[in-house]
Amino acid sequence: QVQLVESGGGLVQAGGSLRLSCAASGQSFSIYAAAWFRQAPGKEREFVAAVSWSGRTTSYPDSVKGRFTISRDNAENTVALQMNSLKPEDTAVYYCGADYPPGGNSDYVPLESDGMDFWGKGTLVAVSS
Repeated sequence: QVQLVESGGGLVQAGGSLRLSCAASGQSFSIYAAAWFRQAPGKEREFVAAVSWSGRTTSYPDSVKGRFTISRDNAENTVALQMNSLKPEDTAVYYCGADYPPGGNSDYVPLESDGMDFWGKGTLVAVSS
């Protein structure tokens, strides 16, 4: 089992920045790929960013590319999401997830919420216009 706890959410004005953190405990988190997803009211959970367990590979959708950066520290068992140039449409609950990579692939990045093995409870990000 892997337990994930998100932090760092809050209220920010458009154009501002926030840094989310996901702290992991339990099984060795360093062998899991990690990802951030978000869910706005009335909408489905949406992919935001992913990082392989090695940290070498990352992936972003076009909606956040160039504004968000995912990183991980396997020594500290944490994954961070730096969010810059925030927009009102970024408002959502942000969830951290962990996914064991097929065959232990060090460059695997999870892109679908259905395949995640573990989830945190989320942290709310609200961006005012």
